[in-house]
Amino acid sequence: MSVRLEKVIDARLAENVDANCFWWDGGWGSKANFSKLADACETTLRASGFGEGQRLAVLMTNCPMISALSLAVWRLGGTISLLNVKSGMPSLIGTLELIEPFVVVTSDAIREETGAVLQEKGFHCVTCGPVGPLPEMKGRSSSFKTPDTAVIFATSGTTGLPKAVPLSHGNIHDNCLAVHEALRALAPGDVILNVLPNFHSFGYTVTTILPLTMDASQAIVPGFLPPHQTVRAIVESRANVLFVVPTIFAYLLGAMDRGSVPADLFANVKLMITGGDRLGTNMHELAARLTGKDIMEGYGLTETSPVVAVNRSYEEHRPGTVGPFLRGYEWRLRTEKGEKTDKNEGVLWVRGPSVAEGYFRAPETTAERFDDGWFNTGDYVRIEDGYIKILDRVTDIIIVGGFNVYPQEVELVLHAHPAVQTAIVVGMPHPVNGEVAKAFIQKKEGAQVTELEIVKYCKEQLAHFKVPRKVEFVDDFPLSGTGKILRRVLRERERQ
Repeated sequence: MSVRLEKVIDARLAENVDANCFWWDGGWGSKANFSKLADACETTLRASGFGEGQRLAVLMTNCPMISALSLAVWRLGGTISLLNVKSGMPSLIGTLELIEPFVVVTSDAIREETGAVLQEKGFHCVTCGPVGPLPEMKGRSSSFKTPDTAVIFATSGTTGLPKAVPLSHGNIHDNCLAVHEALRALAPGDVILNVLPNFHSFGYTVTTILPLTMDASQAIVPGFLPPHQTVRAIVESRANVLFVVPTIFAYLLGAMDRGSVPADLFANVKLMITGGDRLGTNMHELAARLTGKDIMEGYGLTETSPVVAVNRSYEEHRPGTVGPFLRGYEWRLRTEKGEKTDKNEGVLWVRGPSVAEGYFRAPETTAERFDDGWFNTGDYVRIEDGYIKILDRVTDIIIVGGFNVYPQEVELVLHAHPAVQTAIVVGMPHPVNGEVAKAFIQKKEGAQVTELEIVKYCKEQLAHFKVPRKVEFVDDFPLSGTGKILRRVLRERERQ
């Protein structure tokens, strides 16, 4: 019989039942407390008619109920789907119509925001607090069942259109095991910060499910904003493992540098890992100076449960790379046209036990990205000595007069400028060259620099076709719900 997450987690919960399991709102809950919460959810769901193969949709910020509902749903043979209310109502409704949930569980605040529309569309809703109780509910029947699917995530991909990714129990369990094996510093008893949105596979798999499978505890924060909640969680829970996106590290380290958060905020932290977006090169120096430790990068996608690669340890860390592949992955490189290549760079395709079989109820979309178990990541990479360097999303490559310009290469140069805090480079239409590069720059606090100075700086270090033709200074960037800079939004703004 294939692995089931509820079996793995229940076995962990049965060991040392008085040990800490989750920190929430200033206090610790034990394994026994968490088991009781999951038991109550299971009882209510069963009494309400929820059963094998059905799906439970959840619209809640991070809280203990997310993992308790997940465990209860799996015990009953069902599937959980964690969705982002900020994805926009058309996208949300489209995803719900695709997955046909038994019921939608929301918080009070989200119910006020979405309840009327969801009910109008025929979805059954129930409101639940962050630590319960889950009230009995009337569910909605569905035309199909998904007994082997653990989680369904919605992902926008590069086009902005929502896709649903079904991940099996085996997918997620394999990814948790592989991450645990790869990161040698991880150990039972660690306190992992759980601040990334759980509707994103990075937050859900790595900061919610991984601790439950490896006998670690987690410090749960509803979300990064306002930041003082995260600062409080790190201090009070004594979190020692941080998995976050670059924007969170940039804020926390910047606040430390300004003296607006405790100078010893990361005193207990032994492991700092980022994923979901590129890490600015200046962040390595800042982290080392303020904390005595570097930030290691990893890489993944929703379709891969999500982690594909990660730097293993500080001793083996190679800044600027996302580390070597996790065990279990096969990989190959192809050209942008899908042809085989003997070069050490190209579009990355992967296959392995963490990879989904395809998109949910979307055979045509599946055929575009999956081929006989192989998944096209859409990322253009270079592999040297087993370490992966992400050059760009294939769709992010800027073609200037027939020459490929990789935004990351230009951004690396810009990040080295003393006045630049964050730089994002996208292509903008050009009547002669097809496209040229444009840089959006967020300056460091108090820094002064002009567009001409930035362009001159780039000309000294880049080939002429790679130099941004236009520079726009911005106060902030459009962000996804996970804190990832939405390069697509900037690119579309230019094309419009």
